[in-house]
Amino acid sequence: MDLSEDEKAFLKELVKATRQRPHVVSWADRDGTNRSTTLTAAEAVRLNQLAHRLKVSKAEALRQAAHIPVGK
Repeated sequence: MDLSEDEKAFLKELVKATRQRPHVVSWADRDGTNRSTTLTAAEAVRLNQLAHRLKVSKAEALRQAAHIPVGK
């Protein structure tokens, strides 16, 4: 493959994530819409850490995150 090191790293991470069991978190959006977010193992670990630090569930952490304004 004639790819840059950055592109090879990107593809390698995609393959690695695809081989892992996905984690699905169901949560309610700020308007009450039910959502499901699929996370890689690394994302699930990070969300667990954030939720634990905030002393809320993973679903509540995502609901609160929906209120964070998107930057321009």
